[in-house]
Amino acid sequence: MTGLSAYAALFAAAFIAATLLPAQSEAVLVGLLVAGDHPVLALVLVAGIGNVLGATVNYVLGRAALGFQDRRWFPAGPAALARASRWYARYGRWSLLLSWAPVIGDPLTVAAGLLREPLWSFLLLVALAKFGRYTLLAAVTLQLI
Repeated sequence: MTGLSAYAALFAAAFIAATLLPAQSEAVLVGLLVAGDHPVLALVLVAGIGNVLGATVNYVLGRAALGFQDRRWFPAGPAALARASRWYARYGRWSLLLSWAPVIGDPLTVAAGLLREPLWSFLLLVALAKFGRYTLLAAVTLQLI
């Protein structure tokens, strides 16, 4: 891939991978890093921005979902929401540092919205996690560490 299409593909893969939809942005990033046609910093920034924005979609969905908690189809009852609130009060904000992790990362970002984590702290912690993962992946791929 060359030019803007490479950045667009990386952004799309990173964005989708951060939502509840399955995708692998790491493979796209590694492929572009190995090809060596693009600046490493630009690739990490595009992947990080796409991934943080995708996680923000989850956050917004979580915030919006709370308005439906009185519906029969809502996946969590009052007891489960209370339990989740207690858990999140204890670990929640800092658990967002695991938002990069497969399987648990995406639901954590939904829970943050559902349980009303302030947007500023959500963005800060998720950005640290997501950019950190892509930076580490780039460093390992390029054999810098």
